[in-house]
Amino acid sequence: MPSPRLWLIVPAAGIGQRMQAEQPKQYLRIGERFILDITLSRLMDSAPFSGCMVPLHPADHWWPDTEASGDSRIQTCTGGSERAGSVLSALHAMAEQVKDDDWVLVHDAARPCLHTRDLSNLIDRLYSHPVGGLLASPVADTLKKAGTAELTEVIETVDRTGLWRALTPQMFRYRVLVDSLEAALARELPVTDESSAVEFSGNMPVLVEGRPDNIKITVPADLALAGFILSQF
Repeated sequence: MPSPRLWLIVPAAGIGQRMQAEQPKQYLRIGERFILDITLSRLMDSAPFSGCMVPLHPADHWWPDTEASGDSRIQTCTGGSERAGSVLSALHAMAEQVKDDDWVLVHDAARPCLHTRDLSNLIDRLYSHPVGGLLASPVADTLKKAGTAELTEVIETVDRTGLWRALTPQMFRYRVLVDSLEAALARELPVTDESSAVEFSGNMPVLVEGRPDNIKITVPADLALAGFILSQF
């Protein structure tokens, strides 16, 4: 039987409200390049992906100006209002190209600082696994729990033993991921990442340790930090 192939999904349908910018954060620039272009090129040039699907917002008008729009390996589809819907839309759009046991890696558009060694390690560690897993980083800071979002007095120091920060890419078998997302969304479960959907299905994703500088650009200060991290690679 042929070996399972690798496919990539990079959801880019978000509007990035916390960046307080005129365009979604994936279309902000680090140096002269869109964040989305940096993210896509770092992934596509570092692993033998058979193809990539990028879910876009229905009103997106920035995509044609990207470098990636001219890459024949990359396709687009219409994304959803939430991440899970965008990923599921991409999975459905890929259905005729992908086999059930192929691998799908989902990576945040606003994580341009993925190190190529982490990507290779993730693929190597999971390639023979029946389900999949994700890059993650052990929690290093002391964790404090507040009463509410409005009342921020500390009510508890949380034991960080065994706690990890979920990163991306997250890598799962195509059929496992499709079935898990469809079931979780049908039940209106809180799907915050692909791993959470797979966990709801009763499967146990594998944690693969990755570098903590694989940051997600969320607020304006993250742009300068991401630029510095990229300059060190």
